[in-house]
Amino acid sequence: MFRTACMLIAALALAGCAITPMPSTAYLPPGAFFSNADNDLMAINTAAWAWGNPARTHGNLVNATLAVMAVEYLGGQLTSSPYWSWMSPLTKLDMLHARQEVRAAVGIAPDAPSQAVVDALIQFSRSPNETTAARVMTPPAFTLPPKEVVARLDNLPSLPLVGKATAMASAQQFPGSGNFMLTP
Repeated sequence: MFRTACMLIAALALAGCAITPMPSTAYLPPGAFFSNADNDLMAINTAAWAWGNPARTHGNLVNATLAVMAVEYLGGQLTSSPYWSWMSPLTKLDMLHARQEVRAAVGIAPDAPSQAVVDALIQFSRSPNETTAARVMTPPAFTLPPKEVVARLDNLPSLPLVGKATAMASAQQFPGSGNFMLTP
């Protein structure tokens, strides 16, 4: 009986270690957030600031675009970069869910490659107008017409899960902050 129980526990432990595919992860060029600061930290701070109170981005296409881009980028980066290995797995999972929620709210395909989304958002943040939107916010990455995507960016909704995920990432952006659990 004891041996069977040990084998069952070992099998369950191995099943918990199953390899899961890495999420689609984008890379940002230097200065993606109009700053020379580290893109990861800028993404965390931009996301936490913007999604903490969506009124901060209302009517400001650049800030809204950067807020969406930050969540898109962080969804993959926090999970795939060894730099963030100490961050809570729950926060990383919440950020992946937040990315899906933001994509649905804005009109981004759920399976779009993160790099394609980020590239389009960077271009639009540099020149937020209808011409740029028509050129970069296209299928298959975007599921809505460019004018609709811009309208949604102009009035981002309150997304509590996104606000929670970005606040948790902000609280954990430095090792040893004590605001997270090391195990799930």
